[in-house]
Amino acid sequence: MEITIVGAGAIGGTLGAYLARAGHQITFVDTVAAHVDAINAQGLAIEGAETFAVTARALRPDQVRGPLRTVFLAVKTMHTDQAAAQVAPHLAPDGAVVSMQNGFNEERIAAIVGARRTIGAFVNFGADYLEPGRILYGGGGALYLGELDGTDSDRVRRLVEALRTAFLPTTRATTNIWGYLWGKHAYGAMLKVTALSDAPIADVLADPLARPVLANVAAEVLAVAEAEGVRPEAFDGFEPDAFRFPPHRDPARLEASLDALVAFNRRSLKARSGVWRDLAVRKRKTEVEAMVAGLRARAARHGRPIPLVEALGAMIGEVEAGRRAQGWANVRALAARNDALYGAGAANV
Repeated sequence: MEITIVGAGAIGGTLGAYLARAGHQITFVDTVAAHVDAINAQGLAIEGAETFAVTARALRPDQVRGPLRTVFLAVKTMHTDQAAAQVAPHLAPDGAVVSMQNGFNEERIAAIVGARRTIGAFVNFGADYLEPGRILYGGGGALYLGELDGTDSDRVRRLVEALRTAFLPTTRATTNIWGYLWGKHAYGAMLKVTALSDAPIADVLADPLARPVLANVAAEVLAVAEAEGVRPEAFDGFEPDAFRFPPHRDPARLEASLDALVAFNRRSLKARSGVWRDLAVRKRKTEVEAMVAGLRARAARHGRPIPLVEALGAMIGEVEAGRRAQGWANVRALAARNDALYGAGAANV
């Protein structure tokens, strides 16, 4: 299978390397010239859960030529429109772009290349970009692909089989890809809370004082999903129904889900989130502002406030701007904001 990976960082690099090792024809595309040069010179190295290197062609976006049959788009949310627009002229009439991203980028991709040529994907394995030509693969997690309209298709099944054989045996097709994307958005909000600290994900998820704010930041997202008529799906220990606002919340089930997420993250070699790495290591703008903006627009349509998510986004922005240092004090401050909004102990944990 010929696949073009646009965005050869943590997710795209990992997927492409495993597929290349299995014999698929992979072309990497990236805007970081040093990364492109390193891949062309010495290949792409995967470290962590496995250690290997693959030889593959790497290009800058302006070097891409079509026709492209299958594109895995793995860029940050705020770069989606530009990347999709660069791909569109080279995409074959029967080609497809698969969004291997966070957020709701499938809609934006579809607006550029067409809904018929867009496939949704939910990604939850752990990986980090280390340096040009080197990617850390932290370990497995859920990976689902699905058509945006919920239909079953041969093309999704073929992609799933390729990924299942080459990379993650647990890769699955789904007729509810939006359910997984909304579930990831809720869990992703929790991961953004952990990025405010300098502690590993698992340590924050296990912290008793952090758990109420973690529960309610996810609940705000899930309330918007409910208004959208979406049924969020469970994955890797995250049980969406357990995080719904009281009186629908089951305290015991919520504790069990949080404990399962702690265990899942302790097994991964990727101890901290991509947002944390952007803030603490790469010193670059995160995709948080773009993702909050996307949620804000949906929430506004339904009159659903997301004040805790907004506060979280503002704090991340302050870290980006150098006006706030990462640390546990941020989690405590957000927990105080949670208490002011929803009452102390409102998470029932």
